[in-house]
Amino acid sequence: MWYAIMAEDIPNSLEKRLAARPAHLSRLQSLQETGRLLLAGPFPAIDSSDPGPAGFTGSLIVAEFANLEEATNWANNDPFVISGVYQRVTVKPFRKTLPA
Repeated sequence: MWYAIMAEDIPNSLEKRLAARPAHLSRLQSLQETGRLLLAGPFPAIDSSDPGPAGFTGSLIVAEFANLEEATNWANNDPFVISGVYQRVTVKPFRKTLPA
């Protein structure tokens, strides 16, 4: 089943985010290589695809896991969680409807 992982950054997270980004992307790449990643990306802090020093306010990942417990465990072990980028992470089952 698909799960939405919605994360909220701490204020002024950009420096920590940049430091942990390679490890974070590596985990996402592993999901993608196994066909389990639907989408992933950050929420810019301003109305721009490249927010520069304004940074980001959080992230959204939609990925496939066997169950909610597995999805939650995966999310809680993300480098952005471990390094203190995220202040809150919510994991919910997600049903993809469109595009078909």
